[in-house]
Amino acid sequence: MAFQRELSVALAAAREAGAIIRRHYDGGTRIWEKGEGDPVSLADLEADEAIGRQLRTAFPDDAILSEESEADGGRLGRARVWIVDPMDGTKEFARRIPEFAVSIALVESERPVVGVVYNPIADVCVWATHGGGTFRDGERVRISQCTRLEDAVVVASRSEIERGEFDRFSGWFGGLRPVGSIAWKLACIASGDGDFNVSVAPKNEWDVCAGDLLVREAGGIYADFDGSPRRYNQAEVGIRAGMGAGPRALVAAFNARQRTRSRERSVSDR
Repeated sequence: MAFQRELSVALAAAREAGAIIRRHYDGGTRIWEKGEGDPVSLADLEADEAIGRQLRTAFPDDAILSEESEADGGRLGRARVWIVDPMDGTKEFARRIPEFAVSIALVESERPVVGVVYNPIADVCVWATHGGGTFRDGERVRISQCTRLEDAVVVASRSEIERGEFDRFSGWFGGLRPVGSIAWKLACIASGDGDFNVSVAPKNEWDVCAGDLLVREAGGIYADFDGSPRRYNQAEVGIRAGMGAGPRALVAAFNARQRTRSRERSVSDR
């Protein structure tokens, strides 16, 4: 299998980081805000240090882009870049909702080729390699076979739902299920645990890079609302566009409905 060594190291790093996070989750930790609504904890920083140590030891020539580390200024010129979120879903961690995850991805030529998402509380790991499929705890998994938007159970951000950002889609879906971390949501979609993910708030590359590969290798697509897939290790790591993940038929149906509504609004505003 291609990228077998890279996958092995990423899995080991994710599990070491997960053990650190679990220790802080069980025993309590220090949490503060980097900015308004952007918490970080001692667990994040210790997990980040553990992941960085393993990746640098195994692959000293690769760059690392991590949410909790100073940016590698030379990463744009590197052939390979690891994109890491040591704990995606710190808000859930702080609220003791076990829907957060370690997210580790390797990118080559702007596309993820290794992806690992590990939920340390559930002790569930989902991983993928380019061309090698997606696995959940060693068992091959596929995305949902749902093709009708009105039947789809949408796995969506708890925060976005609480802010009323899904009110605009009322009646579009068969169901709406709040889940924390976007990395964990994408792992759920890749595993067929839920049909579709819609994300309307801005994200960063480290939030979604690994999950993107999981969804792709499970037979789905992760694309913005005009249907364009994401490329990674960009100079601007922020993702401002809304994104959808799941079966191609659901992503296409959702995007078509968005376009129809936009046209209708444009006509009504004339």
